Amino acid sequence: MEILDLIIIGGGPIGLNCALQAQKNNLSYLIIEKGTIVNSLYNYPLYMKFFSTADKLEIAGIPFISAAPKPGRQEALEYYQGIARLKDVNIHLYEKVLKLSTSDGIFDVETIKDNYKAKSVIIATGFYDIPNLMNIPGENLPKVRHYYTEPYPYAKQKIVVVGSSNSSVDAALETFRKGADVTMIIRTDSISDHVKYWVKPDIENRISEGSIKAYFNAVLTEITETSVTYKDKNNELHEIENDFVLAMTGYLPDFDFLKNSGIELQNESLNPVYNPETMETNINNLYLAGVVCGGKDTHLWFIENSRIHAEMIINTIVSRKETS
Repeated sequence: MEILDLIIIGGGPIGLNCALQAQKNNLSYLIIEKGTIVNSLYNYPLYMKFFSTADKLEIAGIPFISAAPKPGRQEALEYYQGIARLKDVNIHLYEKVLKLSTSDGIFDVETIKDNYKAKSVIIATGFYDIPNLMNIPGENLPKVRHYYTEPYPYAKQKIVVVGSSNSSVDAALETFRKGADVTMIIRTDSISDHVKYWVKPDIENRISEGSIKAYFNAVLTEITETSVTYKDKNNELHEIENDFVLAMTGYLPDFDFLKNSGIELQNESLNPVYNPETMETNINNLYLAGVVCGGKDTHLWFIENSRIHAEMIINTIVSRKETS
């Protein structure tokens, strides 16, 4: 079996950037991706706009041209998938990695389709595939959605949106404007300060005028076929008639995969151990890149501030190869 210089697990923007840096340095490499190219972006809401400007989303020095100040999901898909075609990136799609192990300094990567070997591995799996569950009765009902795509299915329906993040606010505003009766259940006492600055006044004004109902310092406690129950700051229970629940409670990295790969996780946030100068974990030649580096603190890393991980990692791999 061929032993590659590098296997990259995850074909998102940061995984692609790692591949392009590997190409540039004549390393043999392979990306293994469980879905399509930039799979997480593909699963974003259809009309999502990035917080970042186009230049902050660029990889490998390839210009990202956008007519709007803030590019959207479709523009990003065209950009990143276009790069994969243009650069003929070596990528296997719809191939989930099952197990990562190491023996005698060589990594064994087992997938649903095959087995591979490499001298180094980069985990760039992001965090968008595992919802942060509320763990309450009724969360498994078909009416509960942890992913929001577009507002049209919710017209004329009674919607409960859980959370006050960007995804929660976008879902609340879009469904409201398509005729939904929207109620927000929010753990804190205000809309998150991380909400996009051009959207925050909109949601606050809709709440102020009563167009969208919002209960702050509130926690959802149970979901039934026809209603939801929430607890207020005084621990009093309230029931709301309801058709759909959009639980925009965030997402988590695959911690089981990280632990099973031998990576140490720290603190309550399960922050993975890595060297910030090389991105190498506690396992020699096993690296992390992108959002996965933050553990539960998924707000710490974005495309724009983790693009540098690719060059840091590839430089380390190349330097070690030259001195071996």
